Amino acid sequence: MTKAEQQMTGLIPVALAHCAEYEYEIVLKAVRNCLQGIQFFPSAGTKVLVKPNFLKADSTGLCCTNPTVVEAVCEVLLEQNCSVTVGDSPAFGSALSVAKSIGLMEGLDRLGVPLITLDSPVCVKFPSGNAIGISRNALECDLLLNVPRIKAHTQMRATFAVKNLFGCVSGVRKAIAHSTHGDKANAFRELLVDVALALPQSVSVVDGITCMHKTGPSGGDPYALGLIGAAGDPVSLDTALYTLLGTKADEMPLWRELRRRNVRGAFEEQLEYVLATPQEFDASGFILPAQLTPETFHPIRLMRSGIKRFWKRYICS
Repeated sequence: MTKAEQQMTGLIPVALAHCAEYEYEIVLKAVRNCLQGIQFFPSAGTKVLVKPNFLKADSTGLCCTNPTVVEAVCEVLLEQNCSVTVGDSPAFGSALSVAKSIGLMEGLDRLGVPLITLDSPVCVKFPSGNAIGISRNALECDLLLNVPRIKAHTQMRATFAVKNLFGCVSGVRKAIAHSTHGDKANAFRELLVDVALALPQSVSVVDGITCMHKTGPSGGDPYALGLIGAAGDPVSLDTALYTLLGTKADEMPLWRELRRRNVRGAFEEQLEYVLATPQEFDASGFILPAQLTPETFHPIRLMRSGIKRFWKRYICS
């Protein structure tokens, strides 16, 4: 189906492709096929911020987007003559420390792509009444290319593209939001959706080659799903992945919130699978957390996080 035909039917294209390993040329081909499948052809000179999941420095790399996928996304964008920057605001440490720990810097240096930490917050107020500081770098790019990893999550059961965009919130504000919103019914999930919808146009490419299951967003076990996926918005990609995992909206807090707000792309009947379908992937062994933990952070945990950030930034520099 062409882009014009998709617009006429009102369906949102989602591309899912088989990709069994992190061999660079194989990943590059899968990323390119998925982006072409959703008719993603940015104009030359488009200023693109590539936003991976840089949760924290991790020698195993499982809690972050695999560097091979990030590098492949950057290369496809450079083929389109885009101006590319990679950036995130990790929960712990800087973007540089996380990128070094997972082995990304060699690929970025090869491509000449700069890396930044998403700081310089701008207070953004949402129609819901929420407000939070989002990085100016994220707000002022022409296009945000969101590159999450498929992970189990003890608060959201599973997280993909929508949750990954919360990393555009600068620094410790993410932890503060957990503390101030996590105890209120739906408030934190509402904030996650607010942030995702307030950002510039975003396209998402998901790393589902090796996922994290059983627990998360860190400390889980690897699960070989063998998937690269893409969509022109984070909500549609998340819906496809919720469907692939065989879940229902009432089991998934963030999906339930997206559907409650009637966000376009939150309903599977709105999607058009342009490559593989969810049923072609084996997620039968993917284990989700049975019991969810509170979405709030205990004040002592928040204080410890703040002290650690202060120490690393000012004492250890």
